[in-house]
Amino acid sequence: MPHGRDGRTFPKSERHLPKTTILVFAAAAGLSVANIYYAQPLLDAMAREFGLSPAAIGLVVTLTQIGYGLGLIFIVPLGDIINRRRLILGQGLLSVLALVAVATAKTGAILFAGMAAVGLLAVVVQVLVAFAAALATPTERGRMVGTITSGIVIGILAARFAAGILADLGGWRAVYLVSAILSLALVGLLVRVLPRHRISTSTGSYVAALRSVPMLFFSEPALLVRGVLALLIFASFSTFWTALVLPLSAPPFSYSHTCIGLFGLVGLVGAMVATGAGRLADRGHGQWTTGASLVLLLASWAPIALLPLSVPALIFGVVLLDLAVQAVHVTNQSLIVALHPEASSRLIGGYMVFYSVGSAVGAVAATSIYVQAGWPGVSVLGGMFSAAALLVWVFTLRSVRTCRI
Repeated sequence: MPHGRDGRTFPKSERHLPKTTILVFAAAAGLSVANIYYAQPLLDAMAREFGLSPAAIGLVVTLTQIGYGLGLIFIVPLGDIINRRRLILGQGLLSVLALVAVATAKTGAILFAGMAAVGLLAVVVQVLVAFAAALATPTERGRMVGTITSGIVIGILAARFAAGILADLGGWRAVYLVSAILSLALVGLLVRVLPRHRISTSTGSYVAALRSVPMLFFSEPALLVRGVLALLIFASFSTFWTALVLPLSAPPFSYSHTCIGLFGLVGLVGAMVATGAGRLADRGHGQWTTGASLVLLLASWAPIALLPLSVPALIFGVVLLDLAVQAVHVTNQSLIVALHPEASSRLIGGYMVFYSVGSAVGAVAATSIYVQAGWPGVSVLGGMFSAAALLVWVFTLRSVRTCRI
């Protein structure tokens, strides 16, 4: 049997997962993460139906994110100590029930509880990434993570657009009913394609697994650096996508939500190109791929800042921004899992906590800055987050070389 660089033995069944299996992983990940973002263009319709104020209906997004954060901390690490196949299938079925609960909610309390559950269970995305990374050989890990991450990006960027279309056709409840049906179908596919053989997992307790997550990141500089980079690039990413609706929905543009959602589809171009970052990481070029992508991220804010003078320049900037962010994201995940494959679930879960913090910081800061300084202020803020990430990479380049990435 062949051996990986990390000392693991790879039986035949673990080598070269079929492309169809990887694509099912990517589809399941994309649909799961989309469940978190469907609500954003639907909040006004939900508020009208339940008689809630704009401030109160904002709890839908807040509770969903809180649920997601709790899932990262308390559910994802389970992938290192129990059978990942059962964990994924269990989360998938429970997600179907949560989506049905949201779609049929009769009161605001049920809606809020259902959305929190949707967020909590959406972390199946990270269990899927960790499972795929653990199954992969070192030479294919980056490619596999890149493919699944593409599915996640498609889910994030297409969710708002799809929700708007479905809501126009059948109301906001139709969005969650359709997602429940698709989720159930994907669970059926996962039953067929998820490998049945066990891979080595930790023999420690659940509490020990939870405690080990911060210890892993703070004891190994390379992991902490990758976490900080995730926080900063997603702060930049969230700054842009949170604030974009504000100038585009106002004069002189006055675009509809569906039209604004098309900008997310434009971003898919850059995100799809970024899958090649995983292949470069597999070949040992992860550090320089990161550096080049961070330079590109900083540069993307120049054309973005030209709004409202030039929409084509904005579109070009969107492509650059999504390409850069996703290239760093794919590289980060591939490299951190390579350090400790036996702890892939805990590493991915811990890494995504940095991601979530960055996204939240960017969202809050962007709306506040827009009120005070408009789109130029937002562009400066996004550029500052990007520049900070580039500086972190430059100043830690020498130290993390000793950590094999």
